[in-house]
This record gives sequence, structure tokens and C-alpha cells, in this order.
Amino acid sequence: MSTIKIAIQKSGRLNEDSLQILKDCGISIDNGKDQLKASARNFPLEVFYLRNGDIPQYLRDGVVDIAIIGENVLIEKGEDIAIAEKLGFSKCKVSLAIPKEKDYNGISDFQGKRIATSYPNTVQQYLNKHNIEADLHIINGSVEIAPNIGLADAICDIVSSGSTLFKNNLKEVEVMLKSEAVLAVSPKITNEAKETLEKLQFRMRAVLNGKNSKYVLLNAPNDKIETIIGILPGMNSPTVLPLAKEGWSSLHSVVKDNEFWQVIDDLKEAGAESILVAPIEKMVL
Repeated sequence: MSTIKIAIQKSGRLNEDSLQILKDCGISIDNGKDQLKASARNFPLEVFYLRNGDIPQYLRDGVVDIAIIGENVLIEKGEDIAIAEKLGFSKCKVSLAIPKEKDYNGISDFQGKRIATSYPNTVQQYLNKHNIEADLHIINGSVEIAPNIGLADAICDIVSSGSTLFKNNLKEVEVMLKSEAVLAVSPKITNEAKETLEKLQFRMRAVLNGKNSKYVLLNAPNDKIETIIGILPGMNSPTVLPLAKEGWSSLHSVVKDNEFWQVIDDLKEAGAESILVAPIEKMVL
């Protein structure tokens, strides 16, 4: 396979999450302190550690083949760059916020206001959509202090837990978009590198499918099996094994996280007993 070049954020949470998914894919990175480039020992992969905001241009120029990057950065700086995979981690929102003491009556409140942001394109598109004219102040970093020092009436920034807004006496009033980490692909990627990308995506999907699912084992009377099978959303169909106890069987299946508790409640009502739940490391479909 041809070696593929991947860009990840040089520091912060997205850096840690990106390295973790590569590790979960069985890829070992020779990562020395303060390195800007590193190679994998057991997979044809080179890692480039870059500033998040610079990554779209590196993709566009073909300096790197792929990148793990926040979807919000692509929306702001790289709408022409394709997304190969949504990765489900490093989730956040890009939101408009105002001082806590101010009343908020809707998006029209931003008419004629000063908004400090690191996401001018995203904000402008949102304001245009709602026919709002505002004065944008472009700031790189520490956007949240702008209202406190009189530079702006409001801000647009990334919101994760909301603690930064709270500390700066701000409140979120408009969610413009929701974002997560994505695997982005350079428009100049070669066919040889695409083959390696397919291998990497195969591993990533196995990891992501495992993280988003639980393995469920339960016991049930044989006369309840058909009802329970109708509840379990297995990959194909649940595994059914007879128990030593006469008239009983054990059923094994996989349940998605987002429907887990509803399925468990339905299983109990249908007669399932001794329900065991286990995490799944990887799931190859």
C-alpha cells in the first residue's frame, strides 16, 4: 500500500481524540515530544501535526491526503473539501452568545450589533439567511472577552460544555450549527493513497460501530422468544442457545447506544431475565 499523509490538530482535545482512534485502529505512532511529523510503525501512515485552521489549505494543496478535523473548521474554511467519514467525537456547537443581563427576543436582536468571532464566514452566512446586517469583528482567540471590554455586543464561538461562556458572564442564544470530528479528504489525493484510505476507513468503521453499540445477553422462556426477537434490533438476527433449564433459552444480540434503554425496558416487559450488557471493542460488518 502507498503511504498516506494525515493531518491532525497539533494540541488539545481533538489531538488526543485523533491519536486515540488511530491507536484503536491498531496503528502505532512513533510520536516524539514536539514533533511536527511522525510515522506509524505498522501501517503506511505519516502524521502531520498542524494548526487546526491551517489544515483546510494543506488539504487543498495536496500537502496531506487526509485529515481529522472539526466539521466547523471545514464549514468556515473548506466547504470545497469532501468528508469521507463522520467520527462522532469532539462534538461541539458554533453559537451566538450575549451578556447574561441582556434580554433576548430572537435573531432580529442582532440587527446592527457588533459581533466578535473567529468564524466570520459562518456568521455571515447565518445572518444573511435571516436578513440581518451586523458588524463583524474578526478575533483569533479569546473571543469571549470582547463584550466585557466593550469591543462587541455579542460573540460567535465554539461551545462545548458552556463553562467558558458562564465564566465570562455570557449566555448562548442561537445555535448556528452542530459539529463533530470528521475525516476529510484532499481533492488531490492519488488513486494509490485512496486504496490505503479505504483500509483505514474499514478499521475506523469497525471501531466506531463498536463504540456505538452494546452486546446484550439475556435469558427467556421459549414461549417468549418470538416476541423478544421482534424487539431486538440485531445485525441480522439474534443468536438463540438452549439452556440447561427446561423450556428456557439464552439470546445474544447487539443494541445501538441511542436506543439501548428503550430496548431494555421493552425486553423486560416481554419476559426477558438476567440481562447482561458488555461493551464491544470493535465490530466488523
